Amino acid sequence: MMSPSNLSQLLSNSIVVMVFGSNDYINNYLLPNIYDTSRTYTPDAFANLLLNRYATQIQALYSLGLRKFFLPGLGPLGCIPNQLATGQAPPGRCVDSVNQMLGPFNEGLKRLVGQFNGGSHPGAMFVYGNTYGVFGDIMNNPAGYGFTVRDRACCGIGRNQGQITCLPLATPCFNRDQYVFWDAFHPTQAANGVLAQRAYSGSNNDNFPINVQQLAQTRL
Repeated sequence: MMSPSNLSQLLSNSIVVMVFGSNDYINNYLLPNIYDTSRTYTPDAFANLLLNRYATQIQALYSLGLRKFFLPGLGPLGCIPNQLATGQAPPGRCVDSVNQMLGPFNEGLKRLVGQFNGGSHPGAMFVYGNTYGVFGDIMNNPAGYGFTVRDRACCGIGRNQGQITCLPLATPCFNRDQYVFWDAFHPTQAANGVLAQRAYSGSNNDNFPINVQQLAQTRL
């Protein structure tokens, strides 16, 4: 429906948002009774495996003409109701062992962004989003963001409402904007709003090397 030149211009001005990696941990690496991944790979080796696949996908999109990429890292998965429901953490705490294993992925992704911006992808700009840090702020100071419940889901069943996630016909909480988590895995719309705002206009602590607003204004 577009001429090649108009399509190329559209793609080069578009912003690609790639949210990648959470399910590889939640639905694979952290399920040793189903998958042997955690016995096959150390956390560092698993992170490298994911990042290598990630880089391949980014290269494919770059080859199509996309030039602006926002690549958020992983949030603290040890704090989601699904992981709290395992009972591995004391009350009021996250599962520290899970959060610690995410460091190699996030650090590697930030390095990857630096490499991509260093000349290997001319005419493109890559931004790393510090999801872990922003979500950590929410978890450490929920009241400052208007949240009153951070350790259980708005919709779910079992311990922390995280053993069975939100199902059809389930009754969610009535004050969902006060919850950090919607179900066993996902933040609420209110929490995602905080993440989006910090990605868009946050400081260098939230984004590297620039934020999404600056990315949108960048002429490549």
